[in-house]
Amino acid sequence: YLGTFILTDSDSFQDVVVKIERPTYHKPFLGGFKNRITGVEFHNAGSQTIPKKRPDKGIQLFCRETQTVFEKNKPQQTKNTTSTQMTKVGLYVSNMTDKLISPRKYLTAEEYHKCRLEAVIVLQTYFRRWHAINVVQNLREEKKLRLAWEAQEEIRRKEEKEEKLRREQERRLNPRTKEDFELLYHALEVWRQEETERINRTLTGAERKAAFCGLLEQEAQMIASIGRHKLHADKENQQKAILRFLDKCAQPKRWKAYDGKITEMDTQHTLRARELFAIYCSISMSDIPKDERIDVLLTLRRTVKEHECKLTQEIVELIDREVDLMLREVKECNLEGLRKRICTLFLQYIKTPKFNPEVARILKVPPDPLKLYKNVTFCHSCENYLPTTEFPVPANFHTIGRCHLCCHLDNEAQRREAFLKYKLILEYLRKSEADYQHDAKIVFLVQHQDLQYMIENIWGCQSALSACSDLYDLVMVRWDKQHEWSPWNTILLTKDEADAHLKLCNLQKAYEAAFIHRIKYKHIQAKNYFAQIPAMASFLHRSDNLANAN
Repeated sequence: YLGTFILTDSDSFQDVVVKIERPTYHKPFLGGFKNRITGVEFHNAGSQTIPKKRPDKGIQLFCRETQTVFEKNKPQQTKNTTSTQMTKVGLYVSNMTDKLISPRKYLTAEEYHKCRLEAVIVLQTYFRRWHAINVVQNLREEKKLRLAWEAQEEIRRKEEKEEKLRREQERRLNPRTKEDFELLYHALEVWRQEETERINRTLTGAERKAAFCGLLEQEAQMIASIGRHKLHADKENQQKAILRFLDKCAQPKRWKAYDGKITEMDTQHTLRARELFAIYCSISMSDIPKDERIDVLLTLRRTVKEHECKLTQEIVELIDREVDLMLREVKECNLEGLRKRICTLFLQYIKTPKFNPEVARILKVPPDPLKLYKNVTFCHSCENYLPTTEFPVPANFHTIGRCHLCCHLDNEAQRREAFLKYKLILEYLRKSEADYQHDAKIVFLVQHQDLQYMIENIWGCQSALSACSDLYDLVMVRWDKQHEWSPWNTILLTKDEADAHLKLCNLQKAYEAAFIHRIKYKHIQAKNYFAQIPAMASFLHRSDNLANAN
């Protein structure tokens, strides 16, 4: 502390105590001067203000100084002192190492740049030669790969064609499905028309009538042969259908979890159905030892004895009869009819919901008679009441007509058309639309009869690009892949052309204006055909509104 007297009035002083705070930090030097005699330093300015402290954050901080480099460019000329010594009196300097330099031709700037340009041209020539060699080599490699790919594709197409012909021939020799018999009847109709045309062209009078009679007899024999094949195929298909039906009943309950995994669960009903399925497969087997057959029959007897009714009593009687005949050493061929009766009655036992509850959800005929009155339609051809699922409903039909069976019989008797190729195109179209995951609806409303009309009357049974007429190689895809497939947003192409078409981003740049105009005209024809169908009218109006908005 320091005491100081301050003059308050003219004749009075006041003692004031002044508190001096010593700085806790080193004050910066801001300039000043020094007394050379006494050595005292006098600073120009100073401050006792304590700097503001930063708040403590609880984290140790480090600072780093930054050095800034100041650059300065200054040209300078260094001193280089040289001397030359010449021969003189009293001094000899050897000239053995001297060089005689003569002046050359002076190059102007234009000549110099011209020389450099010629050198650059030489370098560019060699570089372009090297680059051209690489380009040609790459083109050769690409050509080689392209030719190999084309050869492989040609082999693949040839193998596919051979496989298709082999499969079609196998279908004609050993028909199994309804489509196989359609192909047979279609081939028969084509042969009959060719023979009719040949007879009309070459024969007249009585010879022509005799030839037609012979043709009719041959056609009748072929139809009878097809009928025998059909009976044999129906027998095999019926047994396969029974096994599929029983296997479907024995399947466990399945559902998909949130993580995509499939969970399966067996209930008492599915276990019961699986047990009955195993017993049916056992009793349907032929050429098994006698002891095993007796064990299977006894197992069946214990199973059906759980329920007392007229059906089970008849099954038990037949089982006892077969066991008794087997013990009497009766031949296997004589027991065939009895075993078929046992299989038939046991199948009836399995299809009874009282004995097999799981079968109730699969039977076409519901156990409750009142449900039969719902969704039942009268067929005017066979005069039977059938479920609505047994009737074809093309898009251009306003009323429900004949059932599937009557349409099939009418086709076999008169037109004999083969719809397999149109069904394959429709199946491929529906599968491709399902892959888009856009909730497509129109493609599932269109039937193969509608697709047949479009292909034959609008697209002329040929590809819009290559005019390929092989329907087994043609597919229908979207014309504009950004919008849902519809009869007015489609194009008929081969499979390879369809793959290339779906990769296009801008149709206006990819195709010529004349081709686009031709495709639009076909779309207008499809609109005019489907506009009269109530189910299609709403989709047609929606697409028109969308086009107008765009």
